[in-house]
Amino acid sequence: MRPRLNRWPVVRVAVAEESMTPALRPGDWLIAWRTDRIRPGQVVLAWHPQRPGFLLVKRVAWAEDGGWWLASDNPGGGAVDSARFGPVPAADIVARVLFRYWPIRRRRPRP
Repeated sequence: MRPRLNRWPVVRVAVAEESMTPALRPGDWLIAWRTDRIRPGQVVLAWHPQRPGFLLVKRVAWAEDGGWWLASDNPGGGAVDSARFGPVPAADIVARVLFRYWPIRRRRPRP
């Protein structure tokens, strides 16, 4: 059973893992909008098809029979995405990420 997210059209989530680096990093906070209008290239929140209650942050790669193919920006970091579990049904896409709001500025790594 999935946990219930609030019914507001806006969803707030924190990034917890490295699968979307360098675009998103652990500790980043995101604002997402509930919608069924999804296009390739967008970052979305989706329910993990094999782990009930686990919310993913992934980039939409393409649509295919059975749903959307979701990809990680950092596949070498041990990321779990559609390459491992296949397409995600459209009903399991929760929201489209609009923006990262925290941290306001990121520190640049020192050379």
